[in-house]
Amino acid sequence: MTPCREADRDNGPFGKARGLVVAGTHSGCGKTLATLGLAAAFRERGLRVQGFKVGPDFIDPTHLAAVSGRFVHNLDGWILSRDVVLELFHRYARDVDVCLVEGVMGLFDGASGSEESGSTAQMAKWLGLPVVLVVDARSQARSAAALVRGFRDFDPELRLAGVIFTQVGGPSHEALLREAMAAYLPELPCLGLLPRRPDLVLPSRHLGLVMAADLGRSPTEKSSEDATGGTSGGISRAENQGREQTTFWDSQRRESLAAWAEQGLDLDRIQRISAQPGFANPASAGRATESASPLRICPKVAPRVVSGVPHGVTIGVARDPAFCFYYQENLRLLERAGARLVFFSPLTDERLPEGVAGLYLGGGYPELYSDGLAANHALREAIRTAAQEGMPVYAECGGMMYLLSELEDVDGKRFPMVGLLPGRAKMLSRFQALGYRKVELLADSVLGPVGTVLRGHEFHYSKLEGLSENACEPAFRVADRRDRESLAGFRHSNVMASYVHLHFGSHPPAAAAFTRACERFAANRNQRI
Repeated sequence: MTPCREADRDNGPFGKARGLVVAGTHSGCGKTLATLGLAAAFRERGLRVQGFKVGPDFIDPTHLAAVSGRFVHNLDGWILSRDVVLELFHRYARDVDVCLVEGVMGLFDGASGSEESGSTAQMAKWLGLPVVLVVDARSQARSAAALVRGFRDFDPELRLAGVIFTQVGGPSHEALLREAMAAYLPELPCLGLLPRRPDLVLPSRHLGLVMAADLGRSPTEKSSEDATGGTSGGISRAENQGREQTTFWDSQRRESLAAWAEQGLDLDRIQRISAQPGFANPASAGRATESASPLRICPKVAPRVVSGVPHGVTIGVARDPAFCFYYQENLRLLERAGARLVFFSPLTDERLPEGVAGLYLGGGYPELYSDGLAANHALREAIRTAAQEGMPVYAECGGMMYLLSELEDVDGKRFPMVGLLPGRAKMLSRFQALGYRKVELLADSVLGPVGTVLRGHEFHYSKLEGLSENACEPAFRVADRRDRESLAGFRHSNVMASYVHLHFGSHPPAAAAFTRACERFAANRNQRI
């Protein structure tokens, strides 16, 4: 194999990559809509925009993807190492005009109350991009300047490049905000004031915002085409397939969003800022550069044959409105390991894809489509039979719920699921788990050998009930961000399932291990035939 080569630093995240981090004072301050406005306006100007999302969120990226026309990639400083983050960012930043990195929660919020791991501030330092702070200006004027000053002074190594105010009530409110900024923070530019726009407010549900593809679609309607609302250059086969058409961010609404941003923001200045380094002094940026390993670009793996199975073993990925939570990097790493990904719908497809030798069942909203999933007897039986024959199956959160015997909604109505795993998932009105997770494999499995460690997160409103004793072995030893340990998930034959959404970027060999397990199954199946 040809050795990896170091990437040209001029094209890396500390060089010519153009972009900015859009951070907020807190969740709900308007940073998502501000980021979408910037993406729409820049795209309207003919610029190629690449979006990124700080944190493990699956939902917000669908909106930025729909507006920018490119898949959005997650960057998380707790789940992923700095090297992985920089390589991922560099890979998708190189052929665009501007990168927009939407932050998570407040600028300094992350996995801890005492250090910056997982925060937007940490990511801004890693990437070396300027930070624009979004401030909800409702019910304040002069106090907004005090708030911004606190954010500016909190971390001396992080320089704010400017401020965007949202929820601005009118001309008088705007004048007060500008006056306060000029009086107390004259060196920090006010980059715009965005008026309230109820028609652009994004609706929410129990896991956060409504997915972009779900807005304007009935619960039983299957989506079919492009989740991004546009095309994306230089993307993999995994990113080209199984994408959903969006009805909310159509061309008319994107144009309205772009006009809103053009009128309220100083886009020329923001565009200039996006080309500037994000640190106040060179020493700060230098430390970030020196502590990270050189970026490395690895060549594609040469075609090969394993146990009589040609390179390109087929893995089926469940993708429809019920199963829509996937990191694009997970799919890319499976492809890089030699998988050929095909997408199918547990809601509408009556059989598994032809030649499939493994299944990846991601999270999503099975609770919203439980009647449709239950009605598709043929596919439930096909999945159960395939798994009982030894086909590797990896399922997380909603995918695990689908593999259980039943799903019970908040009204107590029960729906039959695949029945491969014991018990039921009972939906509740409040979330049952939320936070980062580090998992360790308790035995050799389709994700790798015993002791393998991966990272991810957990967020769900259901709990498990009616579990049969000794029916399945625990899959993981799980530690939360405070290192509190527990056992979780299911391991049975070649099935691995749990509530945890794993990011394969935290341990790329896991994607290769799953692909190899699928190859072995395919080889054994071919021998039987």
